Amino acid sequence: MPKAFQFSFIALCFLLFALSLLSACRFNPDMQTPGQTYLQGEWKQDSVTMQQQLVNYSLYNFKFNCDSFFVALKTVTKATAGVDICTKGGQWTEYAKGVYEQKHDTLHVRGIFCNPDYSYKDPGGCFRSGVYEEFFKVIQKTDSVTQLTPISGVLSFDLRLIQRSMCIPKPL
Repeated sequence: MPKAFQFSFIALCFLLFALSLLSACRFNPDMQTPGQTYLQGEWKQDSVTMQQQLVNYSLYNFKFNCDSFFVALKTVTKATAGVDICTKGGQWTEYAKGVYEQKHDTLHVRGIFCNPDYSYKDPGGCFRSGVYEEFFKVIQKTDSVTQLTPISGVLSFDLRLIQRSMCIPKPL
């Protein structure tokens, strides 16, 4: 093979490699993104379909601020698992915070379990820790009622708007 062809081939391979690196890597933004305008504020789930017949269920209380969320998951169970040191009579609340993204009719929330004051929750203990991630199908029924259906479940539930807020992006 002629040396000019070898040099051109090596240069082309290097260029393609460099372009693939540049297109695969990008810096994280230095500001929050605005998120979904209709979700901004605090949303609460009041009840679950057939709540009285269920052995256990969770009620969601979401707060959306720009592209971030905070959720309190109040879980109720009628089943007893022996000594009740964690569930306090069959009711407990877990908390998670993170970011969300909506594409078409799917809301993706991803974050970590945390304490009520938003601080990091150490692994271990009675309840979940680590990554919190859920996908929901979203139907906006009215300006103040949004229906979510967990992709991993079958029961839809309505979130009622408690308080509307505006997104004021903050530096990260």
